[in-house]
Amino acid sequence: MQALRDALDRVAPLFEKGGRLHKYRAAFELPDTFLYTPGEVTRGAAHVRDAIDQKRFMIMVAIALVPAILVGTWNIGYQAQNAIASGAIPLDDWRTLLYTQWLGLGFDPGSILGCFVHGSLYFLPALVVTFTVGGVLELGSAVIRGHEVNEGFVVTGMLFPLTLPPTIPMWMVALGIAFGVIFAKEIFGGTGMNFLNPALTARVFVFFAYPAAMSGDAPWIAADFLGVDGFTGATLLGQAALVPGALDGASWSAAFWGAIPGSMGEVSTFACLLGMALLLITQVGSWRTMLGVTLGTIAMALVLNSAGSETNPMFAMPFWWHFVLGGWAFGMVFMATDPVSSAFTGTGKLYYGLGIGVLVVLIRVVNPAYPEGMMLSILFMNMFAPLIDHYVVRANIQRRLARSAAR
Repeated sequence: MQALRDALDRVAPLFEKGGRLHKYRAAFELPDTFLYTPGEVTRGAAHVRDAIDQKRFMIMVAIALVPAILVGTWNIGYQAQNAIASGAIPLDDWRTLLYTQWLGLGFDPGSILGCFVHGSLYFLPALVVTFTVGGVLELGSAVIRGHEVNEGFVVTGMLFPLTLPPTIPMWMVALGIAFGVIFAKEIFGGTGMNFLNPALTARVFVFFAYPAAMSGDAPWIAADFLGVDGFTGATLLGQAALVPGALDGASWSAAFWGAIPGSMGEVSTFACLLGMALLLITQVGSWRTMLGVTLGTIAMALVLNSAGSETNPMFAMPFWWHFVLGGWAFGMVFMATDPVSSAFTGTGKLYYGLGIGVLVVLIRVVNPAYPEGMMLSILFMNMFAPLIDHYVVRANIQRRLARSAAR
């Protein structure tokens, strides 16, 4: 690492003011500030300093995502190998050929390592494309504006592929992340200025632009886009929206641990809870937002359960099933708690989370054609977060004025 530090110091004058490459200083600062502490730091006693900065804040979220990545990657391989064992996936698929001929591994859904390696062949390409395309756009924007490249994209780049089906074409991944970075972030001024979550905006764009590749009515497993009819069918969430009593014979524990078809990182509620524990311990994630989402989901589910419906089986879905299906847990822990696009005030975070919890159940239940709802509910509340904060601050001011007048 010292050799790298010396190399960066040697070329640093070229990127400083007056240097030949000063215009591209953002390209130099990207590896320099990511790998090392910046040279310009506050030292005077008049400044308030904290051990946490943006880089460590984002890295903490990235670490919290590791359990979801590991379980999700294993599940992709597990679902793919089950499909292969049933003959649903042709053996000439490039991932299958790479797995068997280049790596020399066999098909065994019971092999944790085998499933993880096989799943990596689906997840890693999406991750690489996301970071390559998004990173180039971030760097280009920084160069044009003369800004530094910050670490905000590290989290966005990890979140986006985790919300996608494993067999999505890579050009869709590139197009989606480009839309999210440009129209949800850079167009508003970059990190800290956006009011919508960039990763969710990217997913929304792909979902509505290419619904056949992102449909929530079919399981996101390796058989989806290979033209195979014998291994496709609705996910648990899709089945619950279409078939009365579909969840009666389903395994809640399998959905909790993450052994069901789904997107690449959203299937395991347990993995999301592990990440939640880290975010809460380090105070990176807001417990008020998470509590609000949970309470809102429970309350709305109970209301609709009591209302009932003879034609819509989703009215009967209990809240504990909402917790483990779709992207509820992933959205609550990693998307709703985004510090930029969520509410800022303490009370506002609680109301913000309540709104998400209520809306996700309403979208899932009232519109059975679209059984998922976490994505849209978070984006909808992103737009209302400033308004919530406005009224919370206004109420605090009025309360303090009344208190002062009473004295």
